[in-house]
Amino acid sequence: MSKGPTFLYDCDTGIDDAITLLYLASLVRAGEAELVGVGTVHGNIDPLTGALNTLRVLEAAGMTEGVPVAVGAPRPMAQDVHYALDWHGTDGLGDTHLPDPAGRPVAESAPAQIVRLAREMPGELTLLATGPLTNLGAALLLDGELPSLVREVVVMGGAFDHPGNITTHAEANIWHDPEAADLVFAADWPVVLVPLDATHPTAVHDDWLDRLGAHDGEVAQFAARILKFYEVAYTPTLKRRGAVIHDALAAMLAVDPGLGEYVHRPVRVELRGELTRGTTVWDARSLPAEDVRRPVKVAVGSDVAAFQERLLTAVVSL
Repeated sequence: MSKGPTFLYDCDTGIDDAITLLYLASLVRAGEAELVGVGTVHGNIDPLTGALNTLRVLEAAGMTEGVPVAVGAPRPMAQDVHYALDWHGTDGLGDTHLPDPAGRPVAESAPAQIVRLAREMPGELTLLATGPLTNLGAALLLDGELPSLVREVVVMGGAFDHPGNITTHAEANIWHDPEAADLVFAADWPVVLVPLDATHPTAVHDDWLDRLGAHDGEVAQFAARILKFYEVAYTPTLKRRGAVIHDALAAMLAVDPGLGEYVHRPVRVELRGELTRGTTVWDARSLPAEDVRRPVKVAVGSDVAAFQERLLTAVVSL
């Protein structure tokens, strides 16, 4: 019996998703969490490539069986598909062009996997989503009872008092499918949202990256290799060597909520604005809430030093 969360991980396996998979693998190995499946979605890369990347990472971490990897939505609900090749490379893993994994994705689609596992494990699943939310939106449309079956939804996405990272106001995961994101925030289930406001301050820099690179373990070297591309991509934004491993913070807060600081507010997604489509919106006024939506638990900060140390320890432990 797992002492920690039972994760179903929905992602678009690029570089920070890969590091997050390693973090989750370390928890599984330590008996502190269970990973019952992974679904991939368009975003950093196409979902089939993302699924193969997921299998590569799981195999690198020694998790060669027991975690089905399902391919999900290849495009958003209502706009063209875009990939983040300039941030994650043409292969999604920093142009490392690693060998094909030994395993293959399962035949079941990622939205169907969400519904099936939620039905099989009612009240147990922590649905961790660190890519566009198309699979979650589709799963909500497939099964209207889904919100009552999932223990918690933890999403890396959005920006409030922080600039967007794909437009002036919109964060990438939300911008890639605003309609699906709004479905997720409108549903009556407990949502924890980890936006750029919380993730950007966790950027790792020289000391962290050098400590990772100096470790002679195969998994640590694998992580350091794929992070090289990310470091170069982030230099203009951070103005120094470094990277923001956004997705790992969402995973860590799912395991240890006490690591974060939060506010509770209904969240909506701008769907029509010419300049603001994909923006996450909350009402920050000190007035009685008029929004009928269930409030979202929004992370606005975290213990950065603890996050960085735990993440490094997890990756080098494999």
